[in-house]
Amino acid sequence: MKITDLRCAVIGKHPIIRIVTDEGLYGLGEVEYTKTYLKPWVLHFRDALIGEDPTDVERVMLKIRQRGSFKPYGAAVSAIEHALWDIAGKAAGVPVYKLLGGKVRDQVRVYNGSIRQKRTGDRPEDYAAEVKWMMERPEKFFMVKQGISFHSNMKDSIDDFHYGPRQTKAGYHGAMDQGQISEHGFNHMLDCVAAMKEVLGDTVSLALDCGPGWFLPDAIRFARAVEKHNLMWLEDMLTGDYVPWVNPQAYRELTTSTSTPIHTGEQIYLRHNFKELIETQAVRVIGPDPADIGGIAELKWVAEHAYMHSIMMAPHGTANGLLGLGALINVCATLPANYIAFEYPSASDPWWSDIVTGLPEGQIVNDSMVDLLKGPGLGLDIDPVGAKKYLLEEDAGFFEP
Repeated sequence: MKITDLRCAVIGKHPIIRIVTDEGLYGLGEVEYTKTYLKPWVLHFRDALIGEDPTDVERVMLKIRQRGSFKPYGAAVSAIEHALWDIAGKAAGVPVYKLLGGKVRDQVRVYNGSIRQKRTGDRPEDYAAEVKWMMERPEKFFMVKQGISFHSNMKDSIDDFHYGPRQTKAGYHGAMDQGQISEHGFNHMLDCVAAMKEVLGDTVSLALDCGPGWFLPDAIRFARAVEKHNLMWLEDMLTGDYVPWVNPQAYRELTTSTSTPIHTGEQIYLRHNFKELIETQAVRVIGPDPADIGGIAELKWVAEHAYMHSIMMAPHGTANGLLGLGALINVCATLPANYIAFEYPSASDPWWSDIVTGLPEGQIVNDSMVDLLKGPGLGLDIDPVGAKKYLLEEDAGFFEP
């Protein structure tokens, strides 16, 4: 089997990858909806892929893996890898998780970071109302994640929240504020956490997406101050999102200063850049994104390495879309016992559920669990007829054999 074409179309907000072969099989991969601009970056890999056997996934990845980078530029390589596994699974007639070593769980646990309503404000009562709405949803998520501090509107809406430069309503995904947090801002965050925990109790767990943007002294003080609330984790306080470095030494000082678990990893590309984080016990939880780290095999390698160091695994995925959901389900079915849950990616537009085929019938998440997909491949596909009206004219040939 040989690859005959690599195509990329922006459908809705997502760059969708389609790898076509001379035997009629094809594979699909999806890039986060925040990265519509990556289409040319995907297509520049076309000449490297044509003529290769897509079922030799690792051999193909050796050609292109070194051409990715930290978020967002690892996304193209990652989604191509998903599409290769999709073809390999279809060729073998099995779900991709069978090719990754087989399942160790029959259902996969997820948590809620993406299903939310517009919060009425940034006051403690606003945060309390939102988590109440989340915990009462029919999915019955065991855990919800909320953005605070630099990963929220607080930096704009709370007067004198911090003392650094301010990019008020920057309007650019990934723009980062950074500075020492004021006492007023610090206490406001603590009030919001207390309000959320009063609603959630110990029935639904709470994690906080915090940054990046913190300096180490504030991060240590806050992590200690919230220890009594038994949070699942504090995420991306020092680095994260689009920050193209890791800073394990600072994370280790933060981690060893508190009993509150510290989490990072969504922007990190490749296993090599997790090595020091894991081997120095710099964090308690890692959260690589299969659509940014370099693919699902790369994520599995990192999970196994973290397992040997007693570090927990909670993959990121909130913007990965429904095809991205397929990639997450398949890889997380195979992960070791340090796996907690992945961040459930809901559809970026309501019509996605009408054009993606292979999804479980009815409600996808029940009691925080998702059933494995039957496959073959990643188990999900796009209906070309239904998707046609969402294609740009320049992408009219995307679904051709």
